[in-house]
Amino acid sequence: MKALVFEKFGGPEVLKYVEIPDPSINENEILVRMKAIGLNYADIYRRKGNYHLAGNPPYICGYEGAGVVEAIGSGVEEVQVGDRIAFADVPFANAELVAVPFEKIIPLPDEVSFETAASLMLQGLTAQYLTRDSYTIKSGDIALVHAAAGGVGQLLVQIINLLGGKVIGLTSSQQKAEKVLQAGAEHVILYDDNWTEKVLELTSNKGVDVVYESVGSTIMESFKATRVGGTVVFYGMAGGDPVHIDPRMLMDTSKTLTGGDLWNVLTSKEERVKRSIELFSWIIQGGIRLSEPKVYPLSKGEEAHQFLESRQSTGKIILIP
Repeated sequence: MKALVFEKFGGPEVLKYVEIPDPSINENEILVRMKAIGLNYADIYRRKGNYHLAGNPPYICGYEGAGVVEAIGSGVEEVQVGDRIAFADVPFANAELVAVPFEKIIPLPDEVSFETAASLMLQGLTAQYLTRDSYTIKSGDIALVHAAAGGVGQLLVQIINLLGGKVIGLTSSQQKAEKVLQAGAEHVILYDDNWTEKVLELTSNKGVDVVYESVGSTIMESFKATRVGGTVVFYGMAGGDPVHIDPRMLMDTSKTLTGGDLWNVLTSKEERVKRSIELFSWIIQGGIRLSEPKVYPLSKGEEAHQFLESRQSTGKIILIP
């Protein structure tokens, strides 16, 4: 099979599209012929050597994608050759064939394309647990969403609306602000515009019920924008490490700081399937609409990595074997 691999850590130029042996499967795995693969910033971190990477060179990135079952291990039931499946957390996905443990399989409805699934699994399941578990959005809640033009950000805006909440989005440019408004935010504020003051103005100086904080370095400003008794959900630090939080501040303001990590949620096949069913239903019913992904052949993986690192993308990037 062909795969996108690298022998040493470095820039996009270390990626090579080469022929390597097909993966073998054990009794509890299936072999999937990939139709679409999601590219994420974690792949860049792994290529650079900043993230944990399983195995030995040649390394293969990729954890998210969708395809068709090609072979089934002897211990696997309920799956047939030809079934459409997706996954969110299986390594070595940047290849024509991937060995997928049975517990990681997510059945893919006919109404959801391979490209949509590859665009949705990691970011969509993240947005789902952030709004269902980290903080349960209720009708009438006002939420402040950081980096609202990003992949998770646009999904958060749409899901919060679906659940009856209202969104104030934060982003870095007017062009990105238009995308956030199209996703359904009631208001969009630019980071350069004294955003904490503007959030307070929009909420009659009360603050929002919840902040979805993915920047990290802005966490104290997020607390300023949160009402007494409100919640800050910390789930990323794209802008740098957060400061240490004094518990006395939380006590004095009755505010809550909570966090979330997808891997603490996707702990069983039942959890993966249950959460994905809700996500797919939102897609099928039109409650969630994804931006058109930027598509690259897997053979052009170097170009795809360059584009993602350029920060020019506002939608998902997918690779097609």
